Amino acid sequence: MKVLITGASGLVGTAATADFCSHGHTVARFVRPGGTADSGYVHWDPMAAVVDLTAMEGADAVIHLSGAGIAETRWTQERKNLLRSSRLGSTRVLVDAVARLQRKPRAFLAASAIGYYGDCGEQVLTEASPNGAGFLAKLARDWEAESLRAQSFGVRTVLLRFGMILSARGGALPKMLTPFKLGLGGRLGSGQQWMSWIALEDVVGVIRAAIADERFSGAVNVVAPNPVQNAGFTRALASALRRPALFPAPAFALRLVLGEVADELLLASQRVQPVKLIELGFRFRYPDLEHALRAIVIEPA
Repeated sequence: MKVLITGASGLVGTAATADFCSHGHTVARFVRPGGTADSGYVHWDPMAAVVDLTAMEGADAVIHLSGAGIAETRWTQERKNLLRSSRLGSTRVLVDAVARLQRKPRAFLAASAIGYYGDCGEQVLTEASPNGAGFLAKLARDWEAESLRAQSFGVRTVLLRFGMILSARGGALPKMLTPFKLGLGGRLGSGQQWMSWIALEDVVGVIRAAIADERFSGAVNVVAPNPVQNAGFTRALASALRRPALFPAPAFALRLVLGEVADELLLASQRVQPVKLIELGFRFRYPDLEHALRAIVIEPA
């Protein structure tokens, strides 16, 4: 099987690439101008709407994971514009390229996020839940709309609504580990907000299943079946590290430092269920947070 991956150098892309290669599949990474290319790369420049169609031909699946980091800095208007253009613009160029291929891929998997639902308090969210309010919700909605255009070309399209991905290799967890290891960790705000998470190993499993199983289509919540409140997450992480969690971060302080990022990423409550994954019989290796965290923080990165 030939798989094309954008964002292959990111957390999910790196893990997915390694998994496919270990199973004997061919992986072609999308590389931008100035990037490091190997013999199987696909040259593209989303800003210039340039894609090497010849290198894309013959692909069985396309996995689109590229986009500027959401939590890397405060959201100035300039940063928001970059977050939108890096997602919507690149997706538009990629889908247009797929439309021009002589032989279309069997599946197009596109990254999205549970930020689609907005801040929903105690409400249990499924793939059928409506689009919420806020910058992230609108961004996810528009991002998904660009990806779904692939369906009009007869390509089965799967929208991967990622929750918080847990891995020692990258993402949010390594940033949390240092203060917790020093005994300085604690809940965020009230600690009552729901966090929907998933282990990186299960993310790769979902991607593998979504390519192989034609029943996968449309939005899929890529989260474990047991979300937890932030206070519970804090206790579980402290327990896994055998450290106390005595220093809460007040909401006002988080807003002072991070602005909108605090409200939409750290303090928003999203109690998400992976209804489609459960219906399709996906088997999670790490369905429970305590098991996942112990495996992640004890095993080498």
